[in-house]
Amino acid sequence: MKMKILLTAVALTAAFCIMSHSGWFTNRSDAKGVQPSALAVTPVKAETTQSNAAKSPHRMDHIVIVVEENHSSKKISGNSSAPFMNDLMKNGVSLMNHYAIEHPSQPNYLDLFSGSNQGVNNDLTPKKMNANNLALELMKHGYTFEGYSEGLPKTGFTGPYDLKTLYARKHNPWVNFTNLPASINMPLTSFPQNFNQLPTVSFVIPNLNHDMHDGTIREADQWLQAHLSSYARWAPQHNSLLIVTWDEDDMSSNNKIPTMIIGPHLKNGPYNGKSTHFSVLRMIEQLYGLELLGKSRTAPPLNIWTTGS
Repeated sequence: MKMKILLTAVALTAAFCIMSHSGWFTNRSDAKGVQPSALAVTPVKAETTQSNAAKSPHRMDHIVIVVEENHSSKKISGNSSAPFMNDLMKNGVSLMNHYAIEHPSQPNYLDLFSGSNQGVNNDLTPKKMNANNLALELMKHGYTFEGYSEGLPKTGFTGPYDLKTLYARKHNPWVNFTNLPASINMPLTSFPQNFNQLPTVSFVIPNLNHDMHDGTIREADQWLQAHLSSYARWAPQHNSLLIVTWDEDDMSSNNKIPTMIIGPHLKNGPYNGKSTHFSVLRMIEQLYGLELLGKSRTAPPLNIWTTGS
């Protein structure tokens, strides 16, 4: 009898969780045409994944990092024009005191990718670099990396812009490094439809109209939902992470930006510890046992795991 009562309580708790998270799954469809009714069981599966919470967080099979542009936390949090982004905040870890490093855009991308701006302090095409970086470290340790940029004319393209497709090289840090193969610099059209085929770590860079640089918050939110909602649901059940962050805020001295992390083994909800781009880089490096690059060595750690990191 006690066992039956316990099972009933668990079932009721699971049902309540589904209803309380309905904002993520109601009146929505994704780029793959999956209807909301087919998604209602996802939180229950997530609970199954969390049964491993007693274990230390292990290396993720895949991490996808999306970088948006030029908006502060207060411009996104609670904004009715960004319902999908706010759903990610509610259903994952939301970094409440997260900061970009500097202005303008390009140095921040380099900070996130290599632990340093590599002496770059503007958005002009920089000199080629041979410094260590996240992609190189991953490959040294037997892992894989690919960057997917919307509007990139072809794999390995090194031009500064494509005005027709609104691609901007300044948002694509890996193209600057001579120690990386051109083959990892890929158009977004190469992003795998089968998520099991993703590289270990990948960046997704929307074009200038879809990253909030030139377009609206609503346009960026709709683009993100269309392109990443399937992965956002898939990741927690497949030992993978989705990270959505911004390069910088709206040029303020504060430079506080929103950042959301979706995946397994996480203490979902607001995270109030101070963090920066270097903290995100450090987290990835530590998950895969990589060298801590540049200022990631001294960055505040992200204590967001259900067990020790």
